[in-house]
Parts: sequence; C-alpha cells; structure tokens
Amino acid sequence: MSDAAKRPRRAAGPPPNAARLREAALAHLARFAATEAGLKRVLERRIARWARAAEAEGQSREAIAASAAALSAEIASIAQSLVAAGAVNDAAFAESRARRLARSGHSRRAIAAHLAAKGIESETATAALPEGEEAELLAAIAFCRRRRIGPFARVAPDATARMKALAALARGGFAQGVARCALAIEPDQAEEMLLAGRRG
Repeated sequence: MSDAAKRPRRAAGPPPNAARLREAALAHLARFAATEAGLKRVLERRIARWARAAEAEGQSREAIAASAAALSAEIASIAQSLVAAGAVNDAAFAESRARRLARSGHSRRAIAAHLAAKGIESETATAALPEGEEAELLAAIAFCRRRRIGPFARVAPDATARMKALAALARGGFAQGVARCALAIEPDQAEEMLLAGRRG
C-alpha cells in the first residue's frame, strides 16, 4: 500500500467563506506575483478542492454546488478589492515579466502570448512589451546564447546548422530579418550587447 493510501483523508469541513478565501489570496500573493485573473484561478482551484473533498466525504452534491456557486461569486469581489488596495497590479506584473522574458531570450510575440495566458488584457500587455528592433535583436541574441546557436555555437556552423538555427528562432517568434542579424553577429560583439542591455 502506498504512503498516500495509508494517510487518513483530510476532512473537507465547512465551505471556505469569503474571509478564508481572502486570507488564501493574501498568502498566495505573499509568495508569488499574480495577475487579477491568475489570483481568481487560484481561488477557484481552492473551492474546487474543497468541493471534491466534500463530495468524497459524502456531503450532498446539491449543497456542495450551491456553496461553490456562492463562493465563486465572491472571488471577483475579493480580487477587485486587492487590485484597489494595490496588492495586485496587472500593469506592473506585465512590465516586470516582459522585461525578464526578453532578457532570457523571448521574442515580443512569445512574451505577448505568455502575458495573454496570464490573463493580462491586450492593451496592458502591448504597453509592457519591449519596443524597437534593438530590443528584439537583444532578445534574439539571448535566445541564441540559451540554445548555443549562432555566435554561441561550440563549433563553426555549416549551412545545415544555420538553417536549423533560423528555424529555432522562427519557432521562438523572431522575424527572419532579426534572426539573420542575431546569427551573423560576432561572439564578442554579442556578449558586449547583452552586457550593455543588462546595464541599460
């Protein structure tokens, strides 16, 4: 018998009330940066866990569904109050995450997709994206370093390796012109550009 099977099942207890959900939201925010949409998902999962535990305990499905529905209605109010208090700030989250992703070699397109998945509205996401071809080129160079291609390849690339590198950059969301520039840069220059980008 596995350890999980030996452990006694934790009692579901009463449904979490608004105060407990708010405490859970604050505990999550103390550990992780979150968007308004992301925080709502965290609280929805908490309610879903309670509902599964309550059902496994044999509580009435109708009562569980009614409690879960009432709690789901509280989630938006809790999230909005935390936004109003400044504990959740989608614009600041988007700017910070976009900057970090660009430095680690993500294209504008990939960053936009990431922010959309986090529930950031398109206008907020667009405002947070790094601007200009130079920023996109720096991200492409960082991508090359992470993948050990182009200026960071261990051996001089042949035609096949160059085509594979171009394909990798294209899959990463980089335009062909940017990808070709990144692959053509000399290793020393690439390192200098990355260092200057970090300082800037």
